[in-house]
Amino acid sequence: MKRQAYQPILITDAARSQDDQLTSRQRRYVVMMGVRVACVIVGAILVGVKAPLLWLWLPLVGLGMILIPWLAVLLANDRPPKEQHRMAGKIASRRRDEAPPMSLTAEERPHRVIDAEP
Repeated sequence: MKRQAYQPILITDAARSQDDQLTSRQRRYVVMMGVRVACVIVGAILVGVKAPLLWLWLPLVGLGMILIPWLAVLLANDRPPKEQHRMAGKIASRRRDEAPPMSLTAEERPHRVIDAEP
């Protein structure tokens, strides 16, 4: 029995790598172009055998031959939107709520005192 390739378990919400995204887009493009080739072959067979309702089938096959390449290119060039950093929204909302900082001298600024003696 053949062992499956090691697939790590994702425990983060990290985005997929660029290589994984590219591979999935390439596969989708190849599948869609395969459907286009099938439309061309089906169209040729329908014309060759003079199928009934040819007036209905040829426009459908032709539409597939025209629209599928356009959609395939659009989907192949489409990337998932870049996610904003998950803390960016929280920081921005917190900054909106706070008053703008005033300029303080060094003596007026709050500071933390660390005392090493008990």
